Parts: sequence; C-alpha cells; structure tokens
Amino acid sequence: MELGIYSFADRNPDPLTGEQLSVSQALANTLERIKLADELGLGFYGLGEHHLENYAISNPGTVLAAAASITERITLSSAVTVLSTEDPVRVYQQFTTLDQLSGGRAELLAGRGSFTESFPLFGADLGDYDDLYEEKLALLLRIDREDPVTWSGRFRPPLENARILPRPYGEHLRISVGTGGNPESSIRAGVLGLPVVYAVIGGEPERFAPLVDLYRRAGEAGGHAPEDLHVTMSAIGLIAKNSQDAKDSFYPYWLETMKYGARARGWAVPTRAEYDTFTHNSQALFTGSPDEIADRLITVGRLVGADRYAMQMDWSGVPHAKVMTAIELLGTEILPVVRKELG
Repeated sequence: MELGIYSFADRNPDPLTGEQLSVSQALANTLERIKLADELGLGFYGLGEHHLENYAISNPGTVLAAAASITERITLSSAVTVLSTEDPVRVYQQFTTLDQLSGGRAELLAGRGSFTESFPLFGADLGDYDDLYEEKLALLLRIDREDPVTWSGRFRPPLENARILPRPYGEHLRISVGTGGNPESSIRAGVLGLPVVYAVIGGEPERFAPLVDLYRRAGEAGGHAPEDLHVTMSAIGLIAKNSQDAKDSFYPYWLETMKYGARARGWAVPTRAEYDTFTHNSQALFTGSPDEIADRLITVGRLVGADRYAMQMDWSGVPHAKVMTAIELLGTEILPVVRKELG
C-alpha cells in the first residue's frame, strides 16, 4: 500500500495567533512539503481546487507543474479537479502537459467537489449538477482513449475529428474518480474500471467498506479484472512523536473547520469531549503517534483492500513546521511499518 498526502493549501487565520499566510507563502510551503515527501519515498501528493479566500490553490495543475521541476519520483495529482465546471479538453491538456513535464507522474482526480462556488463563477447551473459531471467525465475518457475524437453533447460545442494535444507521456493519462461516499459514484467508477478515491471527511473509515465492495462488484460486472481496480482511502489528522501532542496541536485547527461547517451547513459545533472520542486510538481522526497511525492505516487498509492511503494534515492552516514534522514521521517511521505489513 502506497502512502501519500492530500492538501487544499489551507490559509485560514491561525486560531491561536490570528495571523494569515499570504498566498505566495502558502504556495511556497506547499512546494517545500511536496519536495520533502518525494525525498522520503512517499508515493503521491494531491492538491485540491478551491475558489475561496482561505485556500491558496484554484488551479492545481499550475502548482503541480512547479512541483514537477523539484521532484523525481512522486506522483503529482489533483485532489480534486472540479470536473463539473471545467472544460474536459482544456483540463486534459493541462494534465497531459504535466504528465510530459514529470515523465509520466501526473494524475487527474476528477470529482464534483465538496463546495459549489465554482458553479456561478464559471457560469454552470447547479440544476445540471449530475448531468454536467456525467457528460464531462464521459468526454474526458473519450479524449484519453481516442485520438482523434468525434463527440457531441449538451454543455460544450461538438468535436469533429479533433486531436487533443499533447498526448500523455505513456499510453493513457491516469484518471481517477473522487467521491465522498455516494454509492452511485462507486458504481460508476467500477463500471468504468477507474481508480476510486474516497474522501473520508468524518466518521470511522470502516463505514466505507461496503462502498468499496460495491465498487469492486461493479467493476467485475463491467468486465474489469480485480487487479485493475484501485482504491485510495484518505484521512484527516496530524502525526507527532507524542500522541497527546498531536491531539492537542490539531484540535484548534480542526475546530475552526467545524465552526465554518456549523455556519455554512448547520452543523452543531463539536465539543472537546467529542473530539477526544474521534481521536481516541485514531478511530475517526488519524491524530496521534507514528505507532498509532501505522496501526490504523494497516487495519483499515486490510479491511477495504486499499492500494493507497492519503493523509491530509494541514487542515485549517496547521503551522508549517508541524506539517513538515508530520510528513517526515509518515515517511521515516510509518511507511516502513506499512510496507512490511502490506507490501
């Protein structure tokens, strides 16, 4: 099982100091983290797309291209690209360019996104939420599999014997499907034979096991070999040498996100006691010591048969030094244990 990192390049005002990173500093920190992850032998690094004040990245492909110039082995991915409001032709060109720059290390993770700010920004109708994604994913896959391509649909002009260039470094661009737990998304990814990435934002990851099973059964029904169906799980948390240090350090930043969710979506703001329950033995939030996190990665990885596990550790702007320490511990202390147990 590969280990890697996902990030939205959060730049929320620090809940302890009130300071907010500039966009340029948040991007510089991001590149430093990707370089360290590459040096430590982590498998992949994914950057999410947002169009909000408290996130530094609206175009993951641009930042990943910068990362390609300072790394050698690590896979460079979006996490996610909001495909519903992208032009599949243009986003394919962005990521095949990245693929060529990096020698075949690009991955396009296509999803709907957990926010909807891109819909009015790019003139998309939320009423077409499902249809937009379905059509654009289908076109993206056609572009990857056919050269030239002829196509017509509802949401963009038709293509007639069109060559979409550049082509990938290898035969195909790696295209994955991201989901927060929608059963239809698991079925779609399985039927198409695409890798699936589960965004575990809350709750214990064991609850995703039935969805992974659904994905694999859909893939088998679609005629895909089991070894061609790939699963990435993700986790929110923080790693520190001492378990309680990790829990205490992460709490104020996690709470800021929960407060935002309470305002935007009507959640109840969790208490510290609830947080302590979520982090106990890293059951829901992967927050603790290297031994604790390694045990959870192995347990969940075995349960769902995951190929990869992604840690998201800069939640709401956790300080750069703490994130760098967490990445180092993931690469030096956790990765060898996971490799020994799971390969």
